[in-house]
Amino acid sequence: MRTTDEMIKNESLWGGLCSGAPDREDEKEADIVVFGIPFDGNVSYREGAKDAPAAIRESTIPIPPTTEYFEDMSGNTVADIGDFTGGDFEAVYNDVEKKVSDLVKHKKFFTMIGGDHSVTIPVLSGINRAIDHEFGVIHIDAHFDLCDELNGSRLSHGCTQRRAIEMENIGKSENIFFIGIRSVEPDELKYIRENKVNVINAAEYERLGTENVIKAVKDKMSHLKSIYLTVDIDCLDPAYSAGTGTPKFGGLSSRQLLDLLRGLFDLPIIGFDVVEVAPSLDASMTSVYAGQRVITECWGHHLRKTKGLK
Repeated sequence: MRTTDEMIKNESLWGGLCSGAPDREDEKEADIVVFGIPFDGNVSYREGAKDAPAAIRESTIPIPPTTEYFEDMSGNTVADIGDFTGGDFEAVYNDVEKKVSDLVKHKKFFTMIGGDHSVTIPVLSGINRAIDHEFGVIHIDAHFDLCDELNGSRLSHGCTQRRAIEMENIGKSENIFFIGIRSVEPDELKYIRENKVNVINAAEYERLGTENVIKAVKDKMSHLKSIYLTVDIDCLDPAYSAGTGTPKFGGLSSRQLLDLLRGLFDLPIIGFDVVEVAPSLDASMTSVYAGQRVITECWGHHLRKTKGLK
């Protein structure tokens, strides 16, 4: 793992929210911990998501520490603990699992920047390792990622939530809620027909409206004490986020996604990620700025709930 001392050279990263000279004490005292997993070796189509952690960090330099609702976040701190890197996914997986387990045990709210969607698997494994109760996942994506295997791999970015269901403290498909889906593989179709799956696809989202979508998620997930939120940037229509490996026409708008996230933070969200941002696939960097906005607004939602922002 690369340390923040090697990576964070400028305190203006994260729009003035970063806690400054990075060390273990900063991580312990910070309001939020963030890390990257610059890995895209488990994609089934186009690469490029490995470049997202660096690009998203760089894009935050000029932004002020405020939310879109004019709330001031400048009195809070974000500890960026660097990137998890390695020669193979197994090594990265083990390191991430251990770190996330430690963060959850210490009740530290955290954010992961991918990487392809396979990097969510060790994060969920770390949560599963740390707690002794059921937890849920809200999966906002164009795809289910419910394949048992894809292109011969059980750790593909298309298998993320299938591996999650196998974890002891998730345990069943009802503990996952899928939002924005508009693509399904043949074995996923078979799975959702044979199992209870909570899903609001992109077309249904448009018909229901954000307020009703939030209500539906709360109705199904509010019994859980802990929920992890994973945001694949391809949940957005390519008009709003072109730089991603497997874009799908007909997705959510940026306004729908931001309003959805604000409402979902009424639930006990313990951490979240943004994955599949691929800067090299879009010269205008729409996906990078979308990812940046999702991250900083979600931090505002967390801080509003835990500390009260003005």
